[in-house]
Amino acid sequence: MVGVGVMIIKNGKVLMHRRKKNTGHGIGEYSFPGGHLEYMESIENCARRETQEECGLDINNIKFQFFANIRQYAPKHYIHIGVTADWKGGEVKNLEPDKAELWNWYDLDDLPKPLFEFSKLGIESYKTGKNYFDS
Repeated sequence: MVGVGVMIIKNGKVLMHRRKKNTGHGIGEYSFPGGHLEYMESIENCARRETQEECGLDINNIKFQFFANIRQYAPKHYIHIGVTADWKGGEVKNLEPDKAELWNWYDLDDLPKPLFEFSKLGIESYKTGKNYFDS
């Protein structure tokens, strides 16, 4: 599967939520918005769509951040594309309450735990510039 994660930045903070059991993996872990890349969809459109579907925000300045081969949640196996984006507008809403809870903006030096692997790699990439992970 191919997933896209969106590290949204607003006033030096990032948006995260806690994953619920209906997500299937990473239950109880804190994650950026994101989801599966649909057939023939661009990565940028996927980032915009998933952000709108999950929390109702508008984003801009979408940029490639990192690529990862993630096997941690076997039997699921993901090729993950991490992007960064700036908050453009809107107030955070929990539009998928069966999958997510506790949406909040977090300081990069005071993140909630535990972190979803995809988001953990996003933070590492943001801080170090590393753009490839083969976990």
